[in-house]
Amino acid sequence: MSELAEPSQVAAGEPRVLSFSGNMTLARIRSITRDVDVQPGERLIVDLSEVDRMDTVGAWFIHRLRRDHEVELTGASQEQLDLLDTVAAAADRPAKLRPDAPPPFSRVIAMIGEAVLQAGRTLLGLLGFFGALLITTGEIIMRPRKLRWHAVVQRLEIVGVHALGIIGLMSFLVGIVIAQQGAVQLRQFGAEFYTINLVSRISFRELGVLMTAIMVAGRSGSAFAAQLGSMKLAEEVDAMRTIGVSPMEALVFPRVMATVLAMPLLAFYASIMAIFGGMMLAWAQLDITPITFIQRAREATPVNDLFICLIKAPVFGIIIAVSGCFQGMQVRNNNEEVGFRTTAAVVQAIFLVIVLDAFFAVFFSSIGWI
Repeated sequence: MSELAEPSQVAAGEPRVLSFSGNMTLARIRSITRDVDVQPGERLIVDLSEVDRMDTVGAWFIHRLRRDHEVELTGASQEQLDLLDTVAAAADRPAKLRPDAPPPFSRVIAMIGEAVLQAGRTLLGLLGFFGALLITTGEIIMRPRKLRWHAVVQRLEIVGVHALGIIGLMSFLVGIVIAQQGAVQLRQFGAEFYTINLVSRISFRELGVLMTAIMVAGRSGSAFAAQLGSMKLAEEVDAMRTIGVSPMEALVFPRVMATVLAMPLLAFYASIMAIFGGMMLAWAQLDITPITFIQRAREATPVNDLFICLIKAPVFGIIIAVSGCFQGMQVRNNNEEVGFRTTAAVVQAIFLVIVLDAFFAVFFSSIGWI
């Protein structure tokens, strides 16, 4: 217990003596502050010779007295003096709620650098994951019994058959839009009939496969990432490794194979639906009969456009499935990361598909497939 001795009567102008005893701790600080009544500008002599124990709260009380009054400190032990010096140093240091923000230019450069490094790490991880998939593919080719046909068929149904409705509707509506906008522009030159060429060629060459890839990335690529991410959190992937089952063989390869098989079929289907939508628009607004539209489309569309569609589709399927599975296998720690990785899988797949589509456009133009 800390007590304040009764101050002795002092002559005018003489310092007042405050003698403390017992413990100057958090538990006793209320009684100490209640007993001390110091007038502004009063000179004090603080005697700590009878103090048994002092914590930072008691030291802060003495520091306030020394800060606000003229105080002569006596009877303090070396440990108490050290504590008072520590409290005084901490009190004199200006508090910073947060560090100063770096200049805007430096902050932008740092953000760009971090984004570049993250993109490089992701690309290296994706290439490593693709290499592991190639090794697994080679092992399955050497030993076909390892292929899980049931899993492939199940994923093919989900990726392909269940997507026919949304992809067909989307392609049909996009075909209508392309035909309508093309007819408006070609009408200025009296060439509305060439709307057929526009719709048929762009549907097979670019529109069908690209829109299909974007839709599959948003629908199936995100599902792959979410499914594998949830399995990672539930430690099901680790359990498969423990019992000797390769996750690449059981989880990744069936999804990749199903997507590669489904993409050419979906891309061809999407192209046909886009042409059908354009044909309906041409029949309704341009008075071009379906028979005329189909005949002109056959004449205007070279077989190379169909080959381009069927070549790009499986490549895009590989990108979508590998991106989704790779991001799903990167999930760690908590459920929040499942959503983050799912979003990353969709963005990554769409970005790579568009970049690769630009390379395909340059390549096919360079070999004369225009």
